[in-house]
Amino acid sequence: MSTEVHVTASGPPDAPALVLIHGLAGSTAWWDPVTPALARAHRVLRVDLPGHGRSAPPPRGGYDIPAQARRVAAALDGLGVARAAVAGHSTGGLVGTALAEQRPDLVGALALLNTGPSPDAQLPQPWPGRLATAPVLGRWVWRVRNDAVIRRGLDTAVGRETEIPQRIVTEVRGMTHRTVTATSRESLAYLTQRELPSRLAELAVPLLVIFGAQDRRWQPSSADRYRAVPGLRLEILPGVGHTPMLESPLRTAELLLAFTSALR
Repeated sequence: MSTEVHVTASGPPDAPALVLIHGLAGSTAWWDPVTPALARAHRVLRVDLPGHGRSAPPPRGGYDIPAQARRVAAALDGLGVARAAVAGHSTGGLVGTALAEQRPDLVGALALLNTGPSPDAQLPQPWPGRLATAPVLGRWVWRVRNDAVIRRGLDTAVGRETEIPQRIVTEVRGMTHRTVTATSRESLAYLTQRELPSRLAELAVPLLVIFGAQDRRWQPSSADRYRAVPGLRLEILPGVGHTPMLESPLRTAELLLAFTSALR
């Protein structure tokens, strides 16, 4: 638990806190398009998970979802955050869920963006992504990859009409093979241990799920499984893929602001 996570703050320091957690191979940059709108009403705290963005990898292990949630909690405690709404994208939604499980005193509301409900909802990925994350050959591919290879690996992270910003490509190039493969493995382990709708049903907080209808990483129809969670609000975005905050930032910000405004 010695690894600290990097947090980027935006908005008025005395505004209600909104914590944003990126997904696998992501960083705070993935939230750039929605941060200005959210920061008009919130103290927006964007987290880099261990080994991602500006956060150092843990010295050994430490990529399991509960451990990542504990690190986020420690960072928020250090910033004096007593209560916050939390929004997580994909794997970040798992970390947000684990955070709510561990710290009901801290998490006042939880929003998930394109977070798959169970392992069987995951869609097969194209060869560049599969090859780069392979156990042995993947380490060699990781060392020699260029921006074009990274872009092909990220292709399914967005809809077909959305281009990945260069900053994101550059940050992925700086990540280690171990960080990405271990985070992916531990994410599936967390879902295998217990599917997400079952976990969410036991949380006594307002819940929102946003899901792109054209997601190419998780089966879009799997979002319907969240309807079984009492009181959960589900928003399906037509024409949007795996990353609503990049593909439809205005609508995504509107949904998050409407959700958090109801909490005050």
